[in-house]
Amino acid sequence: MERQHFEPEHEAFRKHVRDFISAEVLPHVDRWRADMIIDRDHLRVAARAGLLGLSMPERFGGAGQDDYRYNQVILEEYEAAGVGPSGTGLMLQNDIVAPYLEAFANAEQQDRWLAPLASGELMGCVAITEEGAGSDIAGVSTTAVRDGDGYRVNGGKKYIGCGINADFALTVVRTDSTQRHRGLSLLVLEKGTPGYEQVQNIPRAGRLEQDVAELAFHDLWVPAANLIGAEGGAFGYLVENLVKERLQVAVSTIAACRYMFGLAVRRATERVAFGRPIGTNQYLKFQIAEMSTELAVTQSHVDHCVRALNAGTLTAVEAAQAKWWGAELQVRFADRCFEIHGASGYTEDSPMSRAWRDARITTIYAGSNEIMKEIIGRSYGF
Repeated sequence: MERQHFEPEHEAFRKHVRDFISAEVLPHVDRWRADMIIDRDHLRVAARAGLLGLSMPERFGGAGQDDYRYNQVILEEYEAAGVGPSGTGLMLQNDIVAPYLEAFANAEQQDRWLAPLASGELMGCVAITEEGAGSDIAGVSTTAVRDGDGYRVNGGKKYIGCGINADFALTVVRTDSTQRHRGLSLLVLEKGTPGYEQVQNIPRAGRLEQDVAELAFHDLWVPAANLIGAEGGAFGYLVENLVKERLQVAVSTIAACRYMFGLAVRRATERVAFGRPIGTNQYLKFQIAEMSTELAVTQSHVDHCVRALNAGTLTAVEAAQAKWWGAELQVRFADRCFEIHGASGYTEDSPMSRAWRDARITTIYAGSNEIMKEIIGRSYGF
């Protein structure tokens, strides 16, 4: 399918990203997977290559670029190389951490954190999820109680991407126990502060490159100067920023589907059974025909959503639609492409096996697919 979506400058950037991945990611990724964490210095390397801080103002060392197609190029090229973008933590910084500070932090806070983020000297994470609060953001129980000119924080977070490598965590805390949604605030908690504990890098089935942390906070005191935005404003900030996060998932999922489809077509072409390539079997031929059509239709919709984000018209409902559909499609593609590989796809070192394991989490993070459907259904008054 011909995509009339990118300009020549995007395609030039794509070549730059592809060269960067070849030189700075692929030689190291097997070791990162074995260690379940990337080299901390990798973000500094990415920053020097101009891949970090895309939307940050130039005065902080960012690119000042509000065209999300550049972000889309990075996401697509990482998936095309068989390395999910979350694997290096790069797009977590670009699409999730930095936007909270750009949109809601005051001038002093931006001066303090944005420039080091853009250079890769600092790395952040967003700490929302708890054992009893995942898709139900308002169920957060980590407390922050006023104590002098700051807050005393107690509680913990779980399944936090880049939480081991991160120098600070944008943390959702409960500052008012009498309010469910309006009782949530956003505090920056910094590694090294007394009471800040990195409990573990959680073992997991897939997405092995990026660390996933469990964090605990024990009577951690943080100054009020680390409060992002207004006290009680966190839920609204999360709702606003989750639109871009969910679009990021949609962009990644369709790119991952394209990667798996390429593996499957190659396998169907090369594998011979009963004297002919297995792709000539009508069942597999129809599978490939269906997947190629789903790719074309979904890619067209995702590209539309990217253009809508650039125009400032992408809604929470559209982002939810793109996220749940893309995630479900990736899981279906993983199963179908895995089946085409047969026993060879089940080996530990198989790219298809890795893609199959990596796919499953997409229906859960950034809001489960059930929550996405709830958001969509409510828009019709139900």
